Amino acid sequence: MQAKYIQIKNAITGHIEDGSWLPTEKIPSENELAEQFGVSRMTARRALDELCAAGFLVRSQGLGTFVADRRPMSSMLEIHNIAEEIADRGHAYSCRVAKLNRVSSDKRKAILLSVQEGQEIFHSTLVHFESGIPVQYEDRYVNPVFAPDYGLQDFNVQTPNVYLSSVAPLTEADHIVEAVLPSKAIAKSLKMDHSDPCLKITRRTWSKKGVVSFAYLYHPGDRYRLGSHLNF
Repeated sequence: MQAKYIQIKNAITGHIEDGSWLPTEKIPSENELAEQFGVSRMTARRALDELCAAGFLVRSQGLGTFVADRRPMSSMLEIHNIAEEIADRGHAYSCRVAKLNRVSSDKRKAILLSVQEGQEIFHSTLVHFESGIPVQYEDRYVNPVFAPDYGLQDFNVQTPNVYLSSVAPLTEADHIVEAVLPSKAIAKSLKMDHSDPCLKITRRTWSKKGVVSFAYLYHPGDRYRLGSHLNF
């Protein structure tokens, strides 16, 4: 027979996983849980403590305990490998390569990559999945001067981020973050309604010798968030 505190934990996580209790929603107090399950307040507190430590709940002093917002969070100020982010959360990473080819750069792409207009550049589009759920649509253009073998890579084995970091170590980057409505094609790839907003990151990266790539990264707004912790 399961210990009482485990029964409480399972009941709470069940409410969270089936959507009965939503992120930021206040849950019953220790006293209420103790009465509901016929246990001591200490037993109820143990269940809440362990769920807080696991990231399911958060406590606010004087206000109570709330369902945590457990959407994946990525830093706006650092460039992370999405495969590592997902693995760090204990989930399975996979991707689908939709496109990997060479294209002729138009005026805007030539400016962004600091190449001549009409020069061939690499273009790739990938969909990144977390435990089978699409969380990022990556649309990337790459300067072949710094990554001449980009088109030969198997991005099911390593992400573009990992490959580019290995052949042209990044020294700086620009980020623009905005809320947009996705195109129907992107919405379909991310399994979301095209009338729902998504987070779009426009990222341009440099190595010591010049611009390496620029990418548009789209995330479903209800499955992803951005944030960071700053020390001053």
